[in-house]
Amino acid sequence: MMSWETVIGLEIHAQLATRSKIFSSAATAYGAAPNAQANLVDLGYPGVLPVLNREAVRMAVKFGLAIGAQISPRSVFARKNYFYPDLPKGYQISQYEKPVVEKGTMQILLEDGTIKVVGITRAHLEEDAGKSLHEDFHGASGIDLNRAGTPLLEIVSEPDMRSAKEAVAYLKKIHTLVRYLEICDGNMQEGSFRCDANVSVRPVGQEKFGTRCEIKNLNSFRYIEKAINYEVARQIEEIEAGRKIKQETRLFDPDKGETRSLRSKEEANDYRYFPDPDLLPVVIEKDFIESVRGTLPELPDQKAARYIEKFGLSAYDAGVLTASREMGDYYEGVLAALKSKNLEGNEKLAANWTMGELSAALNKDGVEVTESKIDASRLAGLLARIADETISGKIAKEVFESMWAEGKDADAIIEAKGLKQITDTGAIEKTIDEVMAANPKQLADYRSGKDKLFGFFVGQVMKVTGGKANPAQVNDLLKKKLAG
Repeated sequence: MMSWETVIGLEIHAQLATRSKIFSSAATAYGAAPNAQANLVDLGYPGVLPVLNREAVRMAVKFGLAIGAQISPRSVFARKNYFYPDLPKGYQISQYEKPVVEKGTMQILLEDGTIKVVGITRAHLEEDAGKSLHEDFHGASGIDLNRAGTPLLEIVSEPDMRSAKEAVAYLKKIHTLVRYLEICDGNMQEGSFRCDANVSVRPVGQEKFGTRCEIKNLNSFRYIEKAINYEVARQIEEIEAGRKIKQETRLFDPDKGETRSLRSKEEANDYRYFPDPDLLPVVIEKDFIESVRGTLPELPDQKAARYIEKFGLSAYDAGVLTASREMGDYYEGVLAALKSKNLEGNEKLAANWTMGELSAALNKDGVEVTESKIDASRLAGLLARIADETISGKIAKEVFESMWAEGKDADAIIEAKGLKQITDTGAIEKTIDEVMAANPKQLADYRSGKDKLFGFFVGQVMKVTGGKANPAQVNDLLKKKLAG
């Protein structure tokens, strides 16, 4: 049986976080009443002229610098002609031959731990179309033009990805980056970040690409993976049955878990691109580029590398903690608070709790880290009590739950509930003696060679002490006592 290789390229549409639209002064805020944020420029009325939003250009340049791309000193806006009910002008203002950003790269971490470089062909500015509404209109459709003219940065990759998982890893990396740069809020539910996937298959070893199909408007990481996997299987089945793949645009139906044909795929000449006569070429000077470069934050890969080198974290931990700018800020806030308590050297402990208990609590409540009920300073206060052995890690989880529910500091909860760890050697030895006396059969079995019973005795001691006995001391003293 023939082996097949998947070839994937992504076109990502990131809505830029400007306050007004790309060619008009209309607002871009989400959630306004239908057609409340569409002015005469957005509607394409005769006699009106578009004026380019400088902030949109700045954000595009910022993205280009972050991916090591070339910034075009001169770029041109073109009219892309096609008809949609929600495209009132009958054309979309976009960039074609001369985009603002060209030839960048993005590194992604694969499941086997290797790094893969994905090429980014271009990133160009364009305006969004409106939205067709099909519900509650009794067999008709409504048109909401609030989105018409909203600034988009379309990020076009090379066809470098070879699996759905690689595509999702790349998409997540771009999602993280645009949020770090604060050029897009990344809200996929609101349509601020979505992508089209170009998918084809070819026999392993063949250089020529197969016929591609484009899957439109995917706005969920889970759906993107499902859509690509379905489409790959569909294309292989078609080819092996002796049928040809038609180049077309397809939609993904999440309810049925399948893609379906929407229309034949247009080529560039179908859109009759030509330079927009109402817009001058965009000239981007070196001073402007350097001023934007000066606003770049520490990027995710740079931050992860620093965490690995300075804090001794694994690549995985560093990746999780830098997946969002806010999570990285929280983690570093915990470290700063620990440093103020002269408790440096607990970077791994802080990482484990930030990724573990804190993230679990955030997910359970469905809130972002910026809305955490336990701020970085208060989590550091809890970790300080673990570090100085006031409480054990197990007890700390109980304290964390109380902190989250009650809004109190760790010290207040530890004091009120009497949770301080037992570190008195004499007290622990007395408990061990009591446990050994209460379990003569298990003691005899252990001493006859059943070493696995050691865990039983540890558990019993911890049970009797309510989990307060210092685990390390319990282990050391038990080994001596049981050996006797």
